[in-house]
Formats: sequence, structure tokens, C-alpha cells
Amino acid sequence: MKASYINYSDTNSFSETLIAYIANNKKLAPFIGNRPTLDGFKNQIAQKKGKTDRSLLVNNLQEQYREIDEHFSAVNTNIELLADENTFTVTTGHQLNIFTGPLYFIFKIVSTIKLCNELKKHFPEYNFVPIYWMATEDHDFEEINHTELQGETIKWDIPAQAATGRMETLSMARTVKKYKRILGLSHNSDKLATLVEKAYLSNHNTLADATRYLVNGLFGKYGLVILDGDRQQLKKTFAPYIEQDILRQNSYREIVKTTKALEKQGFEAQVHAREINFFYLTDEIRERIVATKEGKFQVLHQNKFFTEEELLKEIHEHPERFSPNVVMRPLYQEVLLPNLCYVGGGAEIVYWLQLKSNFECYKVDYPILLPRNSALISNEHLDYKIFRLNLTFKSIFRDADDLKKEYVRVHSKHRLNLNEEWLEIEEVFERIKERAGKIDPTLKPSTDAIKTRLCKAINNLERKFVKADKLNFDDAISQIDKIKEKFFPNGQLQERTENFGLLYVKYGDELISDLLRYFNPLDMKFTVLY
Repeated sequence: MKASYINYSDTNSFSETLIAYIANNKKLAPFIGNRPTLDGFKNQIAQKKGKTDRSLLVNNLQEQYREIDEHFSAVNTNIELLADENTFTVTTGHQLNIFTGPLYFIFKIVSTIKLCNELKKHFPEYNFVPIYWMATEDHDFEEINHTELQGETIKWDIPAQAATGRMETLSMARTVKKYKRILGLSHNSDKLATLVEKAYLSNHNTLADATRYLVNGLFGKYGLVILDGDRQQLKKTFAPYIEQDILRQNSYREIVKTTKALEKQGFEAQVHAREINFFYLTDEIRERIVATKEGKFQVLHQNKFFTEEELLKEIHEHPERFSPNVVMRPLYQEVLLPNLCYVGGGAEIVYWLQLKSNFECYKVDYPILLPRNSALISNEHLDYKIFRLNLTFKSIFRDADDLKKEYVRVHSKHRLNLNEEWLEIEEVFERIKERAGKIDPTLKPSTDAIKTRLCKAINNLERKFVKADKLNFDDAISQIDKIKEKFFPNGQLQERTENFGLLYVKYGDELISDLLRYFNPLDMKFTVLY
């Protein structure tokens, strides 16, 4: 593969807030900490020392990895390094999408690993461990129960349960079979099919266990450490923050304040805090906790109530039953980890901007925010089409109709604009306007109005010229449509819909190694691989 890089602002595919963050817009300064630069990381390291229960973290990770029967020395080494005060983490997180879901899941993790490698080069006296935080407590099953492969939707169609990480995977047999069938028959497809089958159908009872096995199989040799926060001992560390959020509503107050300030600067909010930002979690339910008018606390849609005293007792004895929502999970993550940076998608970076004052309220270090690498992956066939049409990888982000019009204008044997004729018409109207003014000055606006209507008619005629001439370029027009559909299926970026499976079949392990070679996280550029 080769790589080409494009400014995110030239892709027309990302929010104005993310573009502003990448451009270091001064309006965002109050909402961020250190910038994702080498100087920023130097400052972050100095701030983060000595604030993590490393023994708890290491012991818990070692316990979680006992559930995996295939170990990578790089992972074991990284877990052990986390006991060292000179070791820090770079973290990304994501839901448990089946078969890894869209391509950007892979891009997130590769960005995280590559950043750790780069930091080690620049700060050799420290160690940097890439972390994938599994969102095992998420309950939005509809978001993660399907993936797209070669335009076909593969769905695990069963009733949703409480936390997706606790769902049993034995019912995935038909889903796995369909995924394997689309992969086809080759050495690489057999390798991926075996990994998938072992992950979901062999000795891994839950979706959390299956996802850990699959992601470890893909990234373990690069030292990626996978963490499941749905653990009682880990939640005990977070119990004081659970109490403060529920009883004092600190998070609601701080996040609302920050959100208003962000919106005042012209940026849209991504999430909204609630008065209480925790769910009550069991194997059967994950329901919001709300305060009642009577001064009690209710688990929504359940006949379950707590007094304040009972709630404190429940948090102390069963912290694992309190599941953070989207605005509190980041705080939980940063409390547990010696973390320097969060690598996230565009929407994630935007909602993290709403959280800084909440971190300050709880006296927890706010991490550096880094947008994950985004990318398009081409192939020889598409490369040929693009270059044959005299397009560029930058130009394919433009609207399809604009591309077609430009192609026709450049390659047409006819002159498709009426610029020369319009210049002549303007001269005529200037003479008419002058004559009208001599007769009655109030007639000049009428002349301008007629000229404006005529200008619209001329522009419309030009469009008809282009449309008529398009018939002479049917093949090229068709090729532009095919290119756009391949790179932007259903009008979305390739990375937001397509699964990595067929790319792995084509490239094998070189897919991930090439991504690691060409991704440059700190440059914050869109990558095209071809």
C-alpha cells in the first residue's frame, strides 16, 4: 500500500467542532487540557505521576486475561509494566460490535497503538501501554448486533438483555456461519474464520469474553491491553464518585455549566447530563436511577426504591451494580488508569469537551484528546478508475454532481458556458439602463430586475448544455457513481459502514501492519491508502 493525506476540513465529512479542535481554535481553549503535541504529552506526564492504584489495576487485568487461552508476550509484558510509576496508558474505548463492526473500530485501536510507539521514541525513559476499554456495560444492543460485509447486513437477531457484555453468544452460530460464508475460501479467510468461530462459539460464554478473545487475536502481538471495567473490585475504587454524583449531583451541575459555555461559543453539544448519571445494573436489567419527590431513589421501570442510607449501603457493598452513563464513564476510566490521552472518534471528542469542569470538580486529571485516524482504503481497480478520470483522492470527497459537471466541462468538445455572450448582454443592458435613466431615473431598478431574471435564465440554459452533453460521457459518469458508492456506501464514509473482514481476506496481517506504518496520529490528517 501507499498513502496520501488530506486535511479533515477538505473531506466535508466531520463536524465543525472537530475541525475547530484540530485547528486549535482559541474559542475551545477553556474546554481542553494539554494539546495532542509532544510538548503537551511532556506536560501531561508531569501531571499524572503517582495518582493510580497500580497494584489493583495489574491484578485485575491479570485475572481478566486468565480467561484467554492464547497469550501474547507483548500483552503480558505491558500488564506487568503498568506496576511501574514510569508507565502510562493511551486509551480508546468502544462498544462490543459483533465481528468488530465498522472499520473505524480497527482504526481506533491502530491509532492508539501507533501513538504509544511514537511516544516511546520521543520519551524513551517512559513506557506507554495501549488500552482498549470495552464498553461492556452499554445496553444499546441495536447499535452493535449487526455488521456490513460486501453490502450485506449480518445480524445477531435476538432479544436484547441488560448489559451487552453479559449476553451469551451461543445463539450466534447462524450469524457466525453467514459471516464466514461471505469471507470465502482462502488462507486468510480461513484464518479469520477460525478466530471468529473460537471467539464466539468456543468456551467464551459472554459477548465481553468473545470480544476480548477476538480483539486480542488481532492486536495482541502489538501489546494491546483490553480492559473490562465491569468488575466489583474496580468499581470499589469508583464508589466515592458514584456517591457524589447521585447524592450531590455534581456532574449535572458542572456539565450543564460547561455545555452552556460551549454553546455560547457557537459549538453544538453532543450529550446532555442528567441529575443522576448512573444506571442500576444486574444480569437482567440496566435502568436509570432517579430521585423521587419523596426524597428516595428509584430504579426506573422497577418496583425498587432506596432511602439515602440504603443507597449508600448498596454502593458500598455492591458497587458493581452501579453503571456509569456516557458522561461518567470517562471519569471512571481516568480514575482507574495512569492515562495520558483518550483516542476517540469525532463525536466522542466533542462530548469530551463538555466534561473538563467535571474532572476539575472531582480533582481528576483531564486527558489529552486525540481524534483517531480516519481513512479510506482503495484498491488497484479503484485507483485505476480515479486516475483514468483525472480525479484525485481529494476530489472524490466532492459532491458527485459537481464531479460529473466538471468532468464534462473539461472533456467536452463544445463550449458549455455562455460567458462571452453574457458579457455582450451586460454591455447591452448598460446602454439600456443609461437610456432608461435619461427618460426617468426610477426606471433603472426595473432594468436591473430584468437583467437579474435573464441571468438566471442563462445559468439554467448552461445547466441544460451540460446535462445534454453528459450523454456523450455515459461511461465516465457511470464510473464516477461507482467510485462514490464504493468509497461512500449509502452516502457515508467507508469506515462508518464496512467491516474489515474482506480487507483482511485480501491483505491478511499486512492490513494492520500497513495501517500502523501509514497512520500518523499526531499529524491529525485524513489518510487514503491505495
